[in-house]
Amino acid sequence: MIEQVAPDFFRVQIPLPGSPLKSLNSYFILGQPRNLIVDTGLNRPECQEAMTQAIAELGLDLDRTDFFITHLHADHFALTSKVAGKNSRIFFNRPEAEIIEAHTGWEPMINFGGLNGFPREELVAALENHPGYKYASEWVPELSLMNDGDHLTVGEYNFTCLVTPGHTLGHTCLWEEQRGILVAGDHILGDITPNIQCWKDDYDPLASYLDSLERVSHLPVRLTLPGHRSLVADCQVRIKELAEHHHHRLAEIIGILASGSYNAYQTAARMSWDIRCDTWEEFPVAQKWFATGEAMAHLRYLENKGDVVRGERDGVRVYGLPG
Repeated sequence: MIEQVAPDFFRVQIPLPGSPLKSLNSYFILGQPRNLIVDTGLNRPECQEAMTQAIAELGLDLDRTDFFITHLHADHFALTSKVAGKNSRIFFNRPEAEIIEAHTGWEPMINFGGLNGFPREELVAALENHPGYKYASEWVPELSLMNDGDHLTVGEYNFTCLVTPGHTLGHTCLWEEQRGILVAGDHILGDITPNIQCWKDDYDPLASYLDSLERVSHLPVRLTLPGHRSLVADCQVRIKELAEHHHHRLAEIIGILASGSYNAYQTAARMSWDIRCDTWEEFPVAQKWFATGEAMAHLRYLENKGDVVRGERDGVRVYGLPG
């Protein structure tokens, strides 16, 4: 499906079969001398077919088309190497380019999950069935690294890169100040909340996300173009809703820990989730992965604020209220 959202600016919905996200919003900006495509989809035939068809329908010459990838997640990044032309530039953020270069496999994440109570065999199964693992890039193309505040001109559009960490370490939006257009990636979504996960010790993703929301809240946004689902009707209202959602989550976890100390996996099992399962045991293992990662992000935030304390029980981290 192709929808024009502004002059020479189109939303193309790339299917994500089997995913609750349903599709990726890829954005095509037509211009001279270069076009730009924002985000591409998973490395799977259904995504490539939809992308190829849209490129043909909009008449893009790939050799004069560049790509901007908002963040590292496979549903945004993985197809890029398959569709980029030989003269395409791939614009990407520096922090996540360094993650690609330093990648040592999934074992550190598996170990960290075990440290937080996620059964190892379940976590291995979650990773093996994760779209980011099954439909990852076959190879990483050469990347043109962009920093916060860098500019990118496409036809009549003059974009500024806004680094908005939280959903990922280097997530980057594109801001077109003259027209008030925000290409938001997964930083701001309309009818679902961006997943904020924590799978390592040296990062507080929820604090970063809330700071990034605050930064964007001051922009005079007139059109918000998210990475998934419907367009955002009112950016400022949605930012308030997203911030409130996470503060409700934090309060929920405080309430859970009032009854005792739990690890992140146990905490996630006691949190409320919008999924059609009666018990935690019925959750698909991939959803347990997302839920536990989000629980860890909120526990990290509360720990850094001093609202919860971390201990250890049988080699697994547990969290409780102070005193």
